Amino acid sequence: MMQIMKQGALHYVRIVLIAVLLTVAKGTAQGTSATQLQALIKEVSAFSLYDYTEYPLGRHKAELEKKDADFARAQLKKLEKIEFSSLTETQQISHELLRFRLQNRVDEYTYRMYLNPIQADQGFHLNLNYRIKPILSHKDAVHYLNVLNAVPTFVDEHLVLLREGIKKGISQPQVIFKGYESTYDVHIVDDFAKSAFYEPFTKLPASLSQTQSDSILTAAQIAIEKNVVPSFKKIKTFFETEYIPQTRKDLGVSETPNGREFYQNRINYYTTTTEYTADDIHNIGLEEVARIKSEMLKIIENVGFKGSFDEFLDFLRTDPQFYAKTGKELLMNARDIAKRIDAELPKFFKTLPRRPYGVIKVPDAIAPKYTGGRYSGPSSDTQPGFYLVNTYKLDSRPLYTLPSLTAHEAVPGHHLQGSLNRELGDSIPQFRKNTYLSAYGEGWALYTEFLGNELGIYTTPYEEFGKYTYEMWRACRLVVDTGIHAKGWSRDQVVAFMLENTALSEHEVNTETDRYIAWPGQAISYKMGEIKIRELRTKAEKELGAKFDIRDFHEIILEQGTVTLPILEKRVNAYIQKTK
Repeated sequence: MMQIMKQGALHYVRIVLIAVLLTVAKGTAQGTSATQLQALIKEVSAFSLYDYTEYPLGRHKAELEKKDADFARAQLKKLEKIEFSSLTETQQISHELLRFRLQNRVDEYTYRMYLNPIQADQGFHLNLNYRIKPILSHKDAVHYLNVLNAVPTFVDEHLVLLREGIKKGISQPQVIFKGYESTYDVHIVDDFAKSAFYEPFTKLPASLSQTQSDSILTAAQIAIEKNVVPSFKKIKTFFETEYIPQTRKDLGVSETPNGREFYQNRINYYTTTTEYTADDIHNIGLEEVARIKSEMLKIIENVGFKGSFDEFLDFLRTDPQFYAKTGKELLMNARDIAKRIDAELPKFFKTLPRRPYGVIKVPDAIAPKYTGGRYSGPSSDTQPGFYLVNTYKLDSRPLYTLPSLTAHEAVPGHHLQGSLNRELGDSIPQFRKNTYLSAYGEGWALYTEFLGNELGIYTTPYEEFGKYTYEMWRACRLVVDTGIHAKGWSRDQVVAFMLENTALSEHEVNTETDRYIAWPGQAISYKMGEIKIRELRTKAEKELGAKFDIRDFHEIILEQGTVTLPILEKRVNAYIQKTK
């Protein structure tokens, strides 16, 4: 008996020892993998193609694009060797997001995206408008002057790329360039003081000495007269005499070299999955259009409108009661809605951002080709975020869509999500705080329009209809984006489909259509992301019942920052099981 007991004790000791050794081994593997991942993230983050202080607007050369792609390929090989299963959840997310970003760098070079650095409402020269920021210190002034003096090199390098793109058949379609002169003519001024780029110098901080102010103003005049204005004259000449006359006549990117493969690649990128084809997305869009239209018809019936769907849309587009009379009035309405939403946020979110946001108009220089509104994140620690509202052509900016626009662009949409992303703790690598994926970010922002019902921001049936017309707008994008780039749709087909199914003004429909033509795949990210988030919420509510807490659900969606849709689904499924 004693011998048996000794053997039993020894057997128990062996089991304990094996368990300890396995735990140590697991911990060692986890430590090794985590260390490898951390080192790789550090290496990727430290990689630079140029000295940013010397080139504040970056370098834009084909050989540098190749160097970047080669570096990304090498890092992907290193990433494959890290044992994924031994990482923590946060580390696994970092691993997946790093792989996703590195692969896109390779893809962008493979499909020569750098040869097409312009779109209908943004691009290399249009993006210079976002550099116009308030000057709050001497350091800000010096940096801004460096930016202005870098404009000639910035422009010259982009013109080289655009010329090469034309030679290789990679360009934007000619149809999007109607009215494009507004993007550069506004910056060609005879008086430097009338330049939009001079505006920050008119409000220099009182902390500057008189000598500093005088020096800065002199340098500003020289920068605008010698560098900025001549550069925009060069841009004008290039577009009007070289580029636009040679751009392609076909709309769809599938008509360009390797275009069909490129479009599928963009679908994969903007949905963050390899799950969908163009046909899949087109059909999902048609189904969503039909569903949303049935909800819109209910509202038309409820308000007692006597007429067809088209007649109701015409009523919304033309009746003065739905439009602000001045830009100031439109901004006041946007600010009112924003503050009403602010008061509701604690009921729905455990964590709120520290960074505030402002509500301002879209700069005049970019307003004609700009969408109804957009969010612009802070450019430094001293800057707030900005919800930009387009006050150009007021008869195309309906008030009934303003609650949805505000929720989407400000809070709880882009500002809340983006600010929380930037404020993530030290366990999240900086590259993730700087990452933006449309399926997640735009999907979240569109989801918040749906959340607006619970926030109580829709106060009239027309504002409720405005919510549906925004949702319809995003559903139509699934149809028309794939229609343009995979099914050979004409511009007229796109405009007709949008006018038939949304209450957007004709001006907005036209600017949006140009955007979809010029930016293949991006427009599908909104609805595909929103569909996934709403699907996950419905699943959580159904499976958890009384245990479902909206604040907990939103914390799960937001607490790890930007993620792909597969990562998001995995997290919500784990939350459901844990809560059960």
